[in-house]
Amino acid sequence: MIWIPLILILPYIILLIFYYRNLTKTELFSQTSNPSIPVSVIIACHNEEKNITFLLDCLSHQSYPSCLFEVIVVNDNSTDKTFEHASFFSGLQNLKILNNKGKGKKSAIRSGIAVSQGDLILTTDADCSMGENWISTIAAFYHKHDPDLIVCPVKLEKGSGFFKSFQEIEFLSLQGITAGSALSGKAIMCNGANLAFSRVIYKRHSENLHDEINSGDDIFLLHSIKGEKNSKILWLESMEASVTTKAAKSISSFLQQRKRWISKGTSYTDRNTIIAGVSTFAAVLLQLFYLFGSLINPILIYGFIFIFLLKSLPDYLIIRNTLKRYGKTALIKWFLPSQLIYPFYVIMVLFWKKSAIPNPQSPIF
Repeated sequence: MIWIPLILILPYIILLIFYYRNLTKTELFSQTSNPSIPVSVIIACHNEEKNITFLLDCLSHQSYPSCLFEVIVVNDNSTDKTFEHASFFSGLQNLKILNNKGKGKKSAIRSGIAVSQGDLILTTDADCSMGENWISTIAAFYHKHDPDLIVCPVKLEKGSGFFKSFQEIEFLSLQGITAGSALSGKAIMCNGANLAFSRVIYKRHSENLHDEINSGDDIFLLHSIKGEKNSKILWLESMEASVTTKAAKSISSFLQQRKRWISKGTSYTDRNTIIAGVSTFAAVLLQLFYLFGSLINPILIYGFIFIFLLKSLPDYLIIRNTLKRYGKTALIKWFLPSQLIYPFYVIMVLFWKKSAIPNPQSPIF
């Protein structure tokens, strides 16, 4: 009966190998031009008084001509001094600070874009940081390829210990899937912490973002653009275009974030995203079925080992490729421990009670 679990896990294996093959064709983008595209950087933030000044300082050191970009901070109903800290910053030539008249990140981004002047819109988060060539690299890529949406790299800050390493390797696995799917022409994920798109495209799709759901300003925009005939969604392979975001400080906040991510899944209509989510969940359930079943019938442990090895092979190929591209090869030592924990982690996220977390796209390994 081993053919039954083999059939069930086969879609996952095929899908990840497909993504991996595209990752092996990744071409590093190098800036060869200095375009003069007007750029607007939109930062929607809520209670970020501890982070906003550092981000604005990073933006003040951009190599892109200061006369060609503006930074718009949209304070989304903060109860701390986010607005004041942003207002006191004086290092940027074109800085606008405004309060969100609505509520939530989607409304805040709309508010920012409504008053923006740039042809190219970049979004990032208040807890991010970036190098001095961030804007210039993305603008040069946009100038060369004229895409509708640019999916850019996001890195997690380096940490120590298993919890931080697990977060980092899991996050990088998501980046591998993000890049691999986008490079295949069938993008399924992106991260609003580092996203770029034209003003015209956003206005055409801004009403398709499922405002009834708190999160998803990025993924629903991607899905809406992807549904348009002849749309062009590209992955930008360049660490110059990357941003670094902070890791969760506690297990509770980590699970809360993942719960928010996965809660959007019931509203997805994109076929490729649904297939990826269902095949991943099936692979996880198979592992748990054989593992717990072996407590009743010890022979089933061999089924668990078989499924575990089958799933781990494409996972390893993608994470090894991504770690190498991001210069994080030392993290490979955490691959096996993370693989063993991963099925339990997914189930924990799925059944994490909302009462335990006030306020989470299914993680793929």
